[in-house]
Amino acid sequence: MSKIYLSAKLPELGTKLLKKEALKYKVYEGSGVISKKELIKNVADCDVLICPLSTQVDREVIDAAPKLKLIANFGAGFNNIDTAYAKERKIYVTNTPVVSTNATAELTAGLIIGLSRRIVEGDRLMHGKGFDGWAPLFFLGHELKDKTLGIIGMGQIGQALAQMMRAFGMKIIYNQRHPLTPELEEKLQATYYSQEEVIQQADILTLHAPLSEATHHLLTSERFKQMKDSAFLINASRGPLIDEEALLQALKDKEIAGAALDVYEFEPSVTDGLKALANVILTPHIGNASVEARDQMAEIVAKNAIAIEKHEPIKHIVNGLDWA
Repeated sequence: MSKIYLSAKLPELGTKLLKKEALKYKVYEGSGVISKKELIKNVADCDVLICPLSTQVDREVIDAAPKLKLIANFGAGFNNIDTAYAKERKIYVTNTPVVSTNATAELTAGLIIGLSRRIVEGDRLMHGKGFDGWAPLFFLGHELKDKTLGIIGMGQIGQALAQMMRAFGMKIIYNQRHPLTPELEEKLQATYYSQEEVIQQADILTLHAPLSEATHHLLTSERFKQMKDSAFLINASRGPLIDEEALLQALKDKEIAGAALDVYEFEPSVTDGLKALANVILTPHIGNASVEARDQMAEIVAKNAIAIEKHEPIKHIVNGLDWA
């Protein structure tokens, strides 16, 4: 029987499925992110590793697990895993795509509204000294109606966000490697522009691109200078898409009006200066942190672990191995 190691606690739905199949599993019970030493110790004799994005699965970890057949990543991304080496070792790597689409799009929409209407700033004020009363020019924000939303990365999350923000009367422009079909563009009421044009025209620029060599530091000092000085930046995708030091300087120089980040270049660390700025919202990587999304993610990783045990096909293989 397969031995399964969970490097973080799963929603109960996932472990219930494993128990139902009478599979043997062990869960990391420590606080915080598992250490590499602890991980190596526990994968030594396991067949399946179920891990979140915060667990780094590099060559050394993979070499420590000679029986490993499957690394089931709890998340849509998989940059935490050396997928190429796993493929070389004939180890399947899977992720949990699509199910976090709505949750992440909703959070992005919340960050857009919160930043535009200064909701977080207002909350801080009222938890502190409060205010003296209503005044015509007090705490002005911006409406979203008739503003331009620029989306870089028009995958499932970008498309879901476009549909949501059209309800606010926003104009949608986007960029990615290839334009959507004319039919889908019409449905979303979205227009394709070059990346430079999207950056220049957006009143709110939001990132939903995957992290790759091509997208690392997609936004740099040069790019921030191209943005409107009234523009807001949102990132609920991958932290390293932004050069955070360049972002900090752009905010200080008032090259852009504000930013909302759910992910960070050196996660979980945050560039210190960002914390001091009132026009910056920081959330702790909670894009898909809804009960509904996390339950579906737990179901996917658990069912893949069960499928390996039963020699049945597994879903969402991301490292190019064909099911054998």
